[in-house]
Parts: sequence; C-alpha cells; structure tokens
Amino acid sequence: MKGLNEEIIKKISFLKDEPLWMKEFRLRAYRIFKKKKMPAWGPDLSRIDFNRLSYYMKPTTKKVSSWQDLPAEIKKVYKEIGIPQVERDFLAGVNAQYDSEMVYERIKRYLGKKGVIFCALGTALKKHPQIIKKYLGKLIPMIDNKFAALNSAVWSGGSLIYIPKGVKVNLPLQAYFYIKSSDFGQFERTLIIADEGSEAQYIEGCTAPIYSHYSLHAGVVEVFVKKNARFRYTTVQNWTKNIYNLVTKRAKVEENGLMEWVGGNIGSRTTMIYPSTYLYGNESRGEMLSLTYAGRNQVQDTGAKMVHFGSRTTSRIIAKSVSKDGGIASYRGLVQILPQAKNSASSVSCDSLILDNKSRANTYPNIRIRGDKTRVEHEATVEKLSEAKLFYLQSRGIKKDEAESMLVNGFIKPITKEIPFQYALELNKLIRLEMKNKVG
Repeated sequence: MKGLNEEIIKKISFLKDEPLWMKEFRLRAYRIFKKKKMPAWGPDLSRIDFNRLSYYMKPTTKKVSSWQDLPAEIKKVYKEIGIPQVERDFLAGVNAQYDSEMVYERIKRYLGKKGVIFCALGTALKKHPQIIKKYLGKLIPMIDNKFAALNSAVWSGGSLIYIPKGVKVNLPLQAYFYIKSSDFGQFERTLIIADEGSEAQYIEGCTAPIYSHYSLHAGVVEVFVKKNARFRYTTVQNWTKNIYNLVTKRAKVEENGLMEWVGGNIGSRTTMIYPSTYLYGNESRGEMLSLTYAGRNQVQDTGAKMVHFGSRTTSRIIAKSVSKDGGIASYRGLVQILPQAKNSASSVSCDSLILDNKSRANTYPNIRIRGDKTRVEHEATVEKLSEAKLFYLQSRGIKKDEAESMLVNGFIKPITKEIPFQYALELNKLIRLEMKNKVG
C-alpha cells in the first residue's frame, strides 16, 4: 500500500479486522498528521517522501508458537541477528516483527501463570480492548508531533506488556524488528503497564538489509510505571544506513517507582530519539543510559528528557557518543524541575569521543529550574582518541585497529555493563565492525 490517504487508512483497519473506534482513532490521527509540519530543528529530514512509502504489508506467514515452525527465510534472518541463542539463555518471551506484523510469538507458560500479558498489540486489541482504550495515546497523544500522529494513523505490530501487581519477572521480555522491504515504513506501537510493586525489563533489537531507497521507522512507546514498580527498557538499534529512525518514547512514573532507559544506537542514516520520563510521584526516579555511534553519512541525534513533578524525585542521564569518518553525534536533552518538586536532584553527564578530524560531536543541554531546594549537576567532555595511548598499545605489539577498538570499548563500558551480557558483546562487535567499515 504505497501513498497515504483516508481510503488507505480504512483499508488497513479493515484488513486488521479492527473495531470501529480504532478506525476512527486512525482517521483522526491521519487528519492531524496532514496538518502537522515537519520538525524545524535537528537533522535534515527533507528526503523523506511520504507518498513513496508503503504503509502496510499483510503478513505472508501465519503466527507460529515455536521456533521450529518458522519458515526457513525468516529463521535465517533471526539466526543472523542472534535470536535463538539469546532466547535459550535469557528470554521469558519473544515477539518478532517482520515488516508490518508479528510473525513469531512465544510466551513462556510461567508468564501466563503469573498473569503477565505479553502479546502483539493487534492481538491485545481483540483480547484486552479495555487496557488499550484506557492507556493507548494517553502519554503520547496523536497531536504530540508529526511522527506520533503518523504512527497513530498507520500503526502495525508492536507489543502490549502488562505486569500485574507485585509480580517480578526475572527474565527479560524481548522483541525483534526487521524491515525486509525497500521504501517501507514500519510503525510499531508498544504499550507497557507495570502495575504496583512489579518489576520487569524489556529488550528490543532492530535491523534491516540495505536498499538504494530510504525507509522510515517511526515507532511510539508508552510506559506506565505504577507505585513502587520498576521497569527497564533496553534498545539495541542496528538499522542499516537507508533507515530514518524517528521514535517517540515516554514514561510516567508514580510514587517510589523507577524507570530506566538503556539505548545503543549504532545504525540508521538519521536517528532522532529522546526518551522522556515524567516523574509524577513523590520519590520517583528516572535514569537514561545512552550510547551512540555515528559513522560515515550518519547523523545520531539522541538524548533524554527528565521532567520532575513530584517532590524528592531524582534523575540521572549518562550519554556517550563516538564519531568517525565524518559522522555527527549530538546530545539533545532537557531537565525540568517544577516548583512543587521540592528536594529533587538531577545529574547529567555527556561524553563524546571523536576519532578523526572529519567528525563532529554536539551538545544541546536545556536545564529549567523553576523552584528552590533542588540540586542539578551537568558536565560534558569532548576528546579525541589519545595518540599517546595508541602509541603505548602499539608498542606492546597490538595492531592499530585493535588498539582503537580497545580504547573505544573502554570509553563505552559504563553503558555496555548495564546491558545483558550477550547484548553487550553484540554492541562491542558491531562497533568494531563499524570502525573497520564492514557494516552497512
């Protein structure tokens, strides 16, 4: 389905067998999308041609319940990005999205026994409509920005996760997203509710092959962290260089809750992503750990937003970026402490490593303190790869490219140590390959 109009929206809703209220939701969002202007700040998005994109591809494969039942083509893709090993060692459940729809869905038996819901959002629309109606679009309304409106109009795939009160899920829930087609738009929608006293973590991985034309990934993530709950959302993004990666993520945290964002952005042509945490409850906490790598023809524009509403709230942002071969890495962040957020504190640390004279690193901090009795810390560093350290390592018999990789891996260690072991290995491997220009 190339191009976008109201008839396409209606057809998407019809093919997905949705209720009338969802069709109307999509149509309202499409009308807002048409009126909204493209962002006038940040990276250049002028090459995105909305009329050229395909907005929905009906899955050619039915959903299956086990790895063995997957078609060979899809199994090959997921073997290449490591699903089987990760699943055996870590996973409580896997959702895999291949273009528009989920084609592989597995939920471990014990999740069901605990009352945990982890399923494709389209499935949840039919099985759990009351949850979708209550939460969908409440944190990120369709009027928020042009790409949130577009996602609301054409969303396909994504997940619903509901963790009941007091339930602690020890193994990560996980989803993989894969764009198979050129000139394609992927618009998954993820909705997460961590009820009172619950704990869980979710990991998503993203990849795509290389095409001559550009594709668009515009996801939306809404996370509700209830009183005394804790949730961690980890992304390992390795889109290839023909993808515009424009994602809106937002979390609302209630009393004594904790929301953690962990992001590893390696791929894409252009990334714009700034996970937001709204600390509504007293003594709620928010953390963001971000790693970006910008290589040739890449713009990585990332950051975080922490907004303090409750008293005694705390936030922490640690952002690290690496730039090489003319890549541009930018940190764009907001810390806002409102007048009622007494005795609150925030810490921001932005460190950039530049590997050559062609690359750039930018920092755009925005700190708004509207009350007293608060503490805010911000520090930023920019450095080039140390010639002295390189010389020392080479003098010990280490080749130059291996020495560079060692120094870069040491620089990013504060982020990778927070990611499950096998994903940290994947990130380190991807960065080594990028530095040798073997990826993309």
